[in-house]
Amino acid sequence: MSALIGVLKSVAALCLALAIFYVMNLAAGALYTQRGLEQPAYVILADDAPAEAAAEAPSFEELLANASAASGERLFRECQACHRVEEGVHGVGPSLYGVVGRDVASFDDFRYSAAFSAIEGVWTPERIDALITNPQGFARGTAMTYAGMRRASDRADVIAYLQSLGM
Repeated sequence: MSALIGVLKSVAALCLALAIFYVMNLAAGALYTQRGLEQPAYVILADDAPAEAAAEAPSFEELLANASAASGERLFRECQACHRVEEGVHGVGPSLYGVVGRDVASFDDFRYSAAFSAIEGVWTPERIDALITNPQGFARGTAMTYAGMRRASDRADVIAYLQSLGM
């Protein structure tokens, strides 16, 4: 008898849950259904607006020409958790002293990840910009855990600071 009561309680609980779900669904449908509106309350425009905004944004070259090394030094504090700017002094990441114009993965006394060891060429401002925008996108599989710097003007300031090192 007690087993039958347990089954009946379970069936009753399931029915109650379904009834509550049904009532909540009706209530939500009533809240979000548009009836009797002749025009929408607002219109979402096509992707033309972002294209116009992107066209108005200054180029990387313009941002770099107007960048502030002093601001870049302040912003570089995020990088100091792993990188040093003293010549030949490495942290978790390699020294960034004189990095602009230096070959990628060029220190013999630093163990680079395979992602950076495979990259050929030199560190140009454009390459550094791509790296600090999205490290994982630039060097897929890198051990670098930095999420990236979103503002282009901030990246230009950091690059201006890096350019000022080792001159």
